[in-house]
Amino acid sequence: MRTATTVEGSQRGWRETLDFALEAEKLGLDICWVAEAWGSDAPSVLGYLAARTSRMLLGSGVIQLGTRTPIAIAQAALTLAEMSEGRFLLGLGASGPQVIEGLHGVPFAEPRTRMRETVEIIRQALAGEKISYSGTRVQIPLPGGDGRPMRLSIGPNPDIPIYLATMSPRLLQLTGEIADGWLGTSFVPEGSAAYFTHLDAGLAAAGRSRSEIDVCEGAEVAFAEDEDALREMVGARKKELAFSLGGMGSASTNFYNDAYSRQGWAEVAAAVRERWQAGDRDGAAGLVTDEMVLGTTLIGTEEMVAARLRVWRAAGVDTIRLYPAGDTLDVRLTTLARALDLVRSLD
Repeated sequence: MRTATTVEGSQRGWRETLDFALEAEKLGLDICWVAEAWGSDAPSVLGYLAARTSRMLLGSGVIQLGTRTPIAIAQAALTLAEMSEGRFLLGLGASGPQVIEGLHGVPFAEPRTRMRETVEIIRQALAGEKISYSGTRVQIPLPGGDGRPMRLSIGPNPDIPIYLATMSPRLLQLTGEIADGWLGTSFVPEGSAAYFTHLDAGLAAAGRSRSEIDVCEGAEVAFAEDEDALREMVGARKKELAFSLGGMGSASTNFYNDAYSRQGWAEVAAAVRERWQAGDRDGAAGLVTDEMVLGTTLIGTEEMVAARLRVWRAAGVDTIRLYPAGDTLDVRLTTLARALDLVRSLD
C-alpha cells in the first residue's frame, strides 16, 4: 500500500503543520493531502509545500464544490501541478449543506450533477480546450451575455489525477465512472460492500475495473502499550465519533451518520444523533461502542495495528491515509514513523 496523511493549515498552527509535512516526507510518506473544511484554504498551503518539498505527492483533500467556479479550480490545479513539477493530485468533494449554504451562501442542491459537470469542465480546461459547456448547474459562457468560449493561457496538463471524496451511493457510483481515485472516510473494512458495491457499479458502467482507480482510505493511528492504555484511548475517541454521527452536517443531512448506518450500525447511529441533537453530548458518546471506534481506526498495540493494516489491504485499500495521534509534534511524528514501518513490512 502507498501511504498518505492529511494536514490543514489552520488546525495546529502553520509552523507545526509545515514541520510535520517536511518531516513526513523525510520519513518516506508518499502523499500529503491538504484539507480546508471551514478553516484555511488548501491551494495556498499546497503552493507553499510545493516549494518546500521535492518528492512526495501533494493533493487537495479536498477543494469543495461551490466555493470556486470549475475554471478557478482548474486554474489552481494547473498552477499547483506546475509549481510541484507534476506532483499534484486534485481532490474534490461536495461537502454538505451546512458549509456550502451556511458558510459560503451558495446552493448545495444536486451535488451529484454539480460534481459531474465540474469534473467535465475541469477536464476541458486541463486539456487546453476552449471551454464551452451547457449543463444543468453550470453554463459557460454565460447565456445571453457578450462572452465567447475561451481557453486558459496556462499550458495544458490533462494528466492531473482527479480524486473524488464521496460517501453516498449515487456519488460513489459517479466516482467509479469518472474519477482516477476515491478519497473515502468512515470506512470499515468488514462493511466495505456498503461502498464498493456502488463504486464497482460505476466502474463497470464506464467499462473499467477496480485496478484503474486508487482507493485511498483514512484512519487515525495510535499505539497502546497495554490493554489499559487501549481502553483509555478508545473511550477518549467516543465523543469525537459522536460528533461525527450527531453534529456534522445539518439537521436533515449527515453523510457520516448515513455511512455508519449502511455498515451495520443504523440503530446506534440514529440514537447517537438523537441524543446529540438534544444537547446530551455525554449521553451520545456513551452510546458509541468500542467496536465502532476500533472498526474505523488503526488504534491498538503494534500487533493489533499490523493485523488491521492487513485487513484494510485485503479489503481493497490501495493507499492508506494515516492520521497519527499525539499532543506534540514529536509524538505524532514518532507514531507516523512506526505506522510507516508497519505498512512497509506488509510487503
